Amino acid sequence: MILTVAELRNYIVTDEEDQVLEAKLQALELLIRAYTNNNFQVRAFRAVAVAVAEGNNLLFNSPVPFKAGDTLQITESDFMPDELVTVDFVSGDSVAVMEDLVDESGVVVTKVKYPTDVKMGVVNLMKWELDNREKVGVASETISRHSVTYVDQTGENTTMGYPVALMGFLKPYRKARFGRGISV
Repeated sequence: MILTVAELRNYIVTDEEDQVLEAKLQALELLIRAYTNNNFQVRAFRAVAVAVAEGNNLLFNSPVPFKAGDTLQITESDFMPDELVTVDFVSGDSVAVMEDLVDESGVVVTKVKYPTDVKMGVVNLMKWELDNREKVGVASETISRHSVTYVDQTGENTTMGYPVALMGFLKPYRKARFGRGISV
């Protein structure tokens, strides 16, 4: 996960429940990965799991370079296409994750790490989400003698449902897409 709810609460004050914030953070993570076509993998921290056991344990042939709180991406799985999981704890050559997994062997596990500017960009997106999402589509509001005009959200000044100005931090991380077209 890009940020935990506890980390997010260090930067913003909200009455939103932790479950709601966690779901929004997970959605933002998937949005950023899709928009940038970047999986933010640290390939130096990669291992092949010899087995997935007991629903949430990854077993390896040797100790692994993962620690509690790390985000891992599981690839080359028959059942979990590019699944993201969070490490709960590590014990020798076993890694317990918070999510449920499907029993199989030979999956590739790679650490995912997001740069600090991406994390802070997510904080800004969450602030905007919590403060302004409900105002999208309202151009102006007048109550008695008080009038407020909002920025009009159009296709020209938004990207992926967010203002272009807030998405600019992702530009250095965008990667070109190849081979995703229609095959004949």
